[in-house]
Amino acid sequence: MSDIIAKKRYLDWTENSAFDEATRDELKAIAGDKVQIEDRFYQDLQFGTAGLRGIMGAGSNRMNIYTVARAAAGFAESIKQQGEEAAGKGVAVSYDSRNNSRLFAELTARIFVSRGLTVHFSDELRPVPLLSFAIRHFDCAGGVMITASHNPKEYNGFKAFAADGAQLGPDAADSVSAEMDKITDLPGVIADSLSMEEARHCPLWHDMGADLDAAYDEALLQISLQADLVAEYADIPIVYTPLYGAGNKPVRRILEKTGFKNVHVVKEQELPNGNFPSTPFPNPELPETLNLAIELAKELKAPLVMATDPDADRVGIAVPKEDGSYYTLLGNEIGILLLEYILTTKKNLGILPENSFVVSSIVSGRLTDKICAAYDCDLYRVLTGFKFIAEAIHEHEDLGDGKFQFGYEEAFGYLAGSSVRDKDAVVSSMLLAEMAAVAAKDGETLLDRLNRIYAVYGYAAENTVSIVREGKSGSEMIKNTMSELRSDPFDKFHALPIENLSDFEKLIRIDVASNEETVLDYDQSNVLLYEMEGIDFFCIRPSGTEPKIKIYFGCYADTQEECDKNLELLSETVLHRIECLMGKDA
Repeated sequence: MSDIIAKKRYLDWTENSAFDEATRDELKAIAGDKVQIEDRFYQDLQFGTAGLRGIMGAGSNRMNIYTVARAAAGFAESIKQQGEEAAGKGVAVSYDSRNNSRLFAELTARIFVSRGLTVHFSDELRPVPLLSFAIRHFDCAGGVMITASHNPKEYNGFKAFAADGAQLGPDAADSVSAEMDKITDLPGVIADSLSMEEARHCPLWHDMGADLDAAYDEALLQISLQADLVAEYADIPIVYTPLYGAGNKPVRRILEKTGFKNVHVVKEQELPNGNFPSTPFPNPELPETLNLAIELAKELKAPLVMATDPDADRVGIAVPKEDGSYYTLLGNEIGILLLEYILTTKKNLGILPENSFVVSSIVSGRLTDKICAAYDCDLYRVLTGFKFIAEAIHEHEDLGDGKFQFGYEEAFGYLAGSSVRDKDAVVSSMLLAEMAAVAAKDGETLLDRLNRIYAVYGYAAENTVSIVREGKSGSEMIKNTMSELRSDPFDKFHALPIENLSDFEKLIRIDVASNEETVLDYDQSNVLLYEMEGIDFFCIRPSGTEPKIKIYFGCYADTQEECDKNLELLSETVLHRIECLMGKDA
């Protein structure tokens, strides 16, 4: 049935002269390709809590001016339903360096203004954290960031944000999706909107620029913990790469304002370029992404290498080892370094408040539990997605008496301070550089600091494995795999010392020994979390933004050797079953 629907939609787009000529020509070129036609048209590009994200191109299941216009119109109508005050507060709109990002951002802003909403439009590319800050700074009803984060160059996306500066929650996303479903004339949405020139001259239009940057920088400088020490070690060489993205200006600016005077930028990756010529996957989670930066760091003997993704919400780092080579840290390792630094420094300075709390995700490392306990700091674990960390900040700080200290996900997303409600690679870069200065004072590296953390709290072996399956068939395979796992969750896992299974779709937690079930107080999510003896765990979930299933592993013991051995055995058992369900070949 889906191929019939896809063919009908294909003909609608190809034969309707209201679609632009370039779109129709692109579609005519695949006239005989049934697979391409079905993949482009078997569904509308799905809008969820992460907004839209997909491959750019012509079709209802692609990122293009028509699908972006549909999302913008749906989001605008959802905001207008909140009343005149929300429409007057309007939205903030920004974009990153990806191909078509500026085009999609301008189209989005035009549609908002055309539908009576105030718009604060970034006068140049700015990253996710600045967009989140802008929403709160200007008291907006929401915001949009045009980005596909760390995806390859073929992708772009439409991230939608709520009034608190966090990405939309499930209910809000459903409201936008419902409004989008009412829109059937996609070319009409664009035709009925103001031109860019008309929108810019409308009283509802406001540019946001240098004043916003200054306010954001000031908020970040309040989070700095040891500015006096930075001044003493301001000349330590730091290598930074923005990976052609939106972090270039804000990261360099905050490092300069913090006092660092010897920051070296990877020239090949400095300026915006949506083709990412030297790194096909502009993802700081991947060690090879930092190769050019590490080459420069070796020349300079730099104690710190940092890389931010195109929308600068994630940061990866590399640090020197004793033999002069560089080690790229895992997301959890960066997380516990930042966490321990913040809590230790604040405690030593006598500024760690009572009722302090930290937020992390259910798939992130478990040493966080031990570190928080050592500082009498509450820890809240939430579902994957930084919007849930933002919700915890709102619940426990905005509405309660808690004092937020730090939040992180193992996927290289970190946040200190609560003036931003999404991952913030800019403030993270500032704190990492500050930590490198502290390490220099103590005659050590960040790797030395990490090893001291392990010596105190126990060692860890953690890994995340992604199995990618593209297209409609891949989507169905991922769905079927999760269904098979859920129908018999312990098949092939009987040799593992599993004590509890949490099914976040059924919202139940099963005690394996007693078979007793308890209710989980979470939003529904397609996640299976297996907890084993001690604090070891593995977790399986499909990605919400990419065509992949992700498997997270964590093993903990008194020695690194024991951790590594346990991780190898655990991974082999779990991946064998999943690969049997999905097939080993991508």
